[in-house]
Amino acid sequence: MDTTVVIVLVVVALILLAVIALAVRRRSSHKLDERREEAQVHRQEAETTGRKAEQARLQADEQAERAERGQKAAEELRRRADAVDPDVEEVSR
Repeated sequence: MDTTVVIVLVVVALILLAVIALAVRRRSSHKLDERREEAQVHRQEAETTGRKAEQARLQADEQAERAERGQKAAEELRRRADAVDPDVEEVSR
């Protein structure tokens, strides 16, 4: 083989390797971008779920406070009824 042919083959091989390396890099970069997008979607879903959970917790807290106020009101009404009822013994007042 002629020296020129060897040099041309080596140059062509190097060019092919560079093209392959570039294609692999682009593919890898594309996959990374896809994973970043997927991660962003998961983060958005987590944020939405977190907000909904916090809202549900706040509603549950409010409902618990209303229930506690209702129980206290009922107990106060029971005490008033006991105070007025002539059949309730004085000791239990």
